[in-house]
Amino acid sequence: MRLKLKLKLKSFICIALFIMLLACSGKVTKEESPESLFELGLNYLRGNDSLGIYMNKEKGIALIRRSAEQGDAAAQSNLGNAYYTGEGVPQDYVQAAYWYRKAAEQGVALAQNNLGVCYDNGEGVSQDYVQAVFWYRKAAEQGYADAQYNLGFCYCEGEGVSQDYTQAVYWLRKAAEQGNADAQFLLEGCYCYGEGVTRDYTGLLLVA
Repeated sequence: MRLKLKLKLKSFICIALFIMLLACSGKVTKEESPESLFELGLNYLRGNDSLGIYMNKEKGIALIRRSAEQGDAAAQSNLGNAYYTGEGVPQDYVQAAYWYRKAAEQGVALAQNNLGVCYDNGEGVSQDYVQAVFWYRKAAEQGYADAQYNLGFCYCEGEGVSQDYTQAVYWLRKAAEQGNADAQFLLEGCYCYGEGVTRDYTGLLLVA
């Protein structure tokens, strides 16, 4: 009888411990999810007075890297930015392009545009205007204004694509309508010289 009671008690303790372990495991998983690591990393990278977090760029980058390595696209894009600008890490265009690509392949428009810039300028990758246009187009088709401007500029200059002022005007207009000042300026030139559109000085009012 004693043995039976002892076994029952032991079984109860094991079950209780198992439940506690599951609860603790769930808590750790939530706190260390890629999204949580990224959010915490941003707070340390920039500081957050409301949360009592003082700026610590090294710790912020470490957390963002952990998130990026777990596949979080936003973290990958931001880690690319850090390497591109040298924020919290030594500036490294190769690493910037590496992380931009990771995020770009997951559909992040900003990273797609930035990877296009890397190819455009030969930063961290061999200069390749065709690849630049490829990534600009990916971002532009998602409505990202900077990429629309960059793609329009490529069509103006014939870089990575055949020169096509009609296509240039198409993409510049999309960027201009979102308030991109560079696109507005270039589009004004197209109206002035009749490139891709009928020369029409009154058309300048449409892009101001």
